[in-house]
Amino acid sequence: MMVTFRVSGNEPSTRSLDVEALTALGKSLLARAPADSYDGVKAVVDAANGGGAEAAYLCGAMAAVGAGLPQSWTMAFDCLAASAERGWAPARDEIKLLAARRSESWKALRDAVDIGALLAPGALEPVHAAPRIAVVEKFLTPELCDWLVARAGPRIVRARTFSGIDESRSNSAAEFGFLDLDIVLALVRARIASLTGLPVTSLENTQILHYATGQQFAPHYDYLDASQAGPWGQRAATFLVYLNDDFDAAETSFLKLDWRYRGAKGDAILFWNVDPSGAPDPLTLHAGLAPTRGEKWLLSQWIRQAP
Repeated sequence: MMVTFRVSGNEPSTRSLDVEALTALGKSLLARAPADSYDGVKAVVDAANGGGAEAAYLCGAMAAVGAGLPQSWTMAFDCLAASAERGWAPARDEIKLLAARRSESWKALRDAVDIGALLAPGALEPVHAAPRIAVVEKFLTPELCDWLVARAGPRIVRARTFSGIDESRSNSAAEFGFLDLDIVLALVRARIASLTGLPVTSLENTQILHYATGQQFAPHYDYLDASQAGPWGQRAATFLVYLNDDFDAAETSFLKLDWRYRGAKGDAILFWNVDPSGAPDPLTLHAGLAPTRGEKWLLSQWIRQAP
């Protein structure tokens, strides 16, 4: 069964339609089991069609990731513009960021968005063959980095390992699930998928990591043993983006290579946790070293590979 969302700007709300209540209901249903997903999507779409500003924003995020609505960047940005026109502040901030220009008109900002450029991931530069490691300069603009840090700041909590809280990991993290995604994060995830050649559906929830002075992630592997991988498959690759650079030390250290990496703001590193045959690669032992001055912000994206 399909739901239909018509994109427009200041469409008046139907009197019988309490768009705020419908939006809240939709969000609640979407946060539950998949069995409620259709009703959740329908409630959000009905709220958006009734003039809801937040609901239009949520429709844009759903269209961006292809969950609940068909994947369409055109629809995503049209929804974003409609939400901005209706007065939703997060949508207004986001479309200004993505259009990278000023205008009094939300439609003009929408028309200025260069979707092709935003989706272009740059080029990987291989630096090691075994294990497979590559870097990409200026993967994200400084403005996008600042946006991600601002979104993560209020959400950070003590970071966890696969098995839970562990003394080997003292930094903090903010995890972004489905309802937390915005179009910026959807774009970042699409660019990562394009670079790695793996589908965006293979990406785990995106995390933004925060390291205060002295905090670290002790030597570890990102690959999983067979009991942990489950039906989603092995954690085949890790993609890290440096979101700031006003700190000292805090490199990503590959101990068995005696090699460290620290990117400038917006630079990224990709390393494969498995060898070309798909077997876990013990050469990927690595650590997140502590800042000796300042604080480090990092986007972390683990990527699965189905068996």
